[in-house]
Amino acid sequence: MASIILASASPRRAELLKQIGLSFHVRPADIDETPGTDESAVDYVERLARGKALAVQATEPGATVIGSDTSVVLGGQILGKPQDSHHAMGMLKQLSGTTHQVMTAVAVASANACESRVSVTDVRFRPLSGEEIEAYVATGEPMDKAGGYGIQGRGGIFVEELRGSYSAVVGLPLQETAELLAGAGSPVWETWNSRQESRNE
Repeated sequence: MASIILASASPRRAELLKQIGLSFHVRPADIDETPGTDESAVDYVERLARGKALAVQATEPGATVIGSDTSVVLGGQILGKPQDSHHAMGMLKQLSGTTHQVMTAVAVASANACESRVSVTDVRFRPLSGEEIEAYVATGEPMDKAGGYGIQGRGGIFVEELRGSYSAVVGLPLQETAELLAGAGSPVWETWNSRQESRNE
């Protein structure tokens, strides 16, 4: 089985892959993440996921590479990572008491092809007070996360309802990732089997 590379520096994506027992290396991709003119959020996250996977796969032609990108979208507007604490508070005020979409794309590039999927999850926040927004931003958790919150951390207390993939909101849709890996000839259960064989030797 080809070696697997995660083209992302995100510790959350790495943890999700470890959760499903995958053996992989991390090699972040360096690509331009500027949105295109009139580019939809769905097209944007899919383009970036594919771009990351292909950029790393070009330097590791024998590997299977996973690329991913996540955007928080409110009313068609992409909310990226906060530039500073003031920006983070503004984002959270926008999300307070509303339903937004978390769009996460995953792409798997191998020597033969690059296939991708996009997962869209509806997330509803309860109304947030100014005091708790300030307290949350002061923890520093929002600063490296799309939309200014982490559902797997303290930000989870703001979520009133979720319809879709929890793992995609964290950063990687596991079902779609496993399907793409299998299609690329690297099913996750082969990793399980190889680990078990190593223990038995």
